[in-house]
Amino acid sequence: MNLLLIESIELVAGEAALTGRRAEHLIKVLRVAVGDMVRVGVVNGQLGSGRVEAIEGDTVRLAVELLRQPVCNLQIELILALPRPIMLQRILKQATVLGVRRFHLIRSRRVEKSFFHSPVLAPEKIRTILLEGMEQAMDTWLPEVTIHHQFKPFVEDVLPTLDGQGLIAHPGVAGTLAGVPVSGEPGQRLLLAVGPEGGWSDHELQCFADCGFYGFTMGDRILHVDTAVVSLLAQLQLLYDLRKR
Repeated sequence: MNLLLIESIELVAGEAALTGRRAEHLIKVLRVAVGDMVRVGVVNGQLGSGRVEAIEGDTVRLAVELLRQPVCNLQIELILALPRPIMLQRILKQATVLGVRRFHLIRSRRVEKSFFHSPVLAPEKIRTILLEGMEQAMDTWLPEVTIHHQFKPFVEDVLPTLDGQGLIAHPGVAGTLAGVPVSGEPGQRLLLAVGPEGGWSDHELQCFADCGFYGFTMGDRILHVDTAVVSLLAQLQLLYDLRKR
């Protein structure tokens, strides 16, 4: 836990009283004492620091000072064909660590319908995973996760309303990462579409192309979806940094 996250409603007159997992981490892992300072962030708010005011049993009371808003110049929304639940958990956390601002979990032809009934999709479970990613990355932005049960309504009704340059990764297409239209402009928005283990169907690829998505391949090797997502996000961030204006 690199950042201690608190909810805005927990902050009263500049103080927060913590119990449960966060207090246990402070007491047993960090072994804090009165007067110690820890990094603190408010969910969807500012970053700052907290001074340990008191340790009372399993409760830690902090005096919180918020100093700055986190910065994220590259805004990425991940459009993900819903993977197997165990893989989804890894992707949600790692993509949050790497700065994804919004997730669209969609149905494609090669996605099993049963995946949409997984307990992993319960809102409280998703929130827990996202918070773990935020704690790791020292970010306070809580990504939004939207679930789309049908492909056609998503591409026809939702996709045209999303803001940003569309990118779609798929083996065998002509484009390469070097040609990806990443400008390096501050606040650039990207829509990254990643398909299922078996890849997108020809029809699905065409639907994204009709919406202006740039198709590109990562090479000859076929990657697991969780590996592909992490690799793509890291490479897009590097490309953005190299082209930064």
